[in-house]
Amino acid sequence: MPWWSWILIWVALVSLSLLFFVLMGVRLFRQFMATVKELGEAGDKLTSLPVAAAASAGADPLPGPYAVGVAPGMAPFASPHQMQHDYHASKEARREARRQRRVRRKTDRGQPQRLRDIEFR
Repeated sequence: MPWWSWILIWVALVSLSLLFFVLMGVRLFRQFMATVKELGEAGDKLTSLPVAAAASAGADPLPGPYAVGVAPGMAPFASPHQMQHDYHASKEARREARRQRRVRRKTDRGQPQRLRDIEFR
């Protein structure tokens, strides 16, 4: 085999590897740009949520006994102290709602009440 055929083989191998790297670079860049576009759209959706708008306006975002200081889905952005307070407040609200349902149910059935339920009245 002549010496120039070895050079042609190496030139072909190097050019094919460069073509491969260029195509992979283009593919990686397009995927990166698609990810950036999706992140931008997700950010736009988060800023346009009605709950976020109500929370920024100072209105209570959740009506009812389970209303807490942070809107649903906004926990990663709240302080740990606020989330701990909201957790305990909603836990206590659920406990009180269960107690009231229990008292009402037993009153309707004419059953005796628990002593600790009567003390809360």
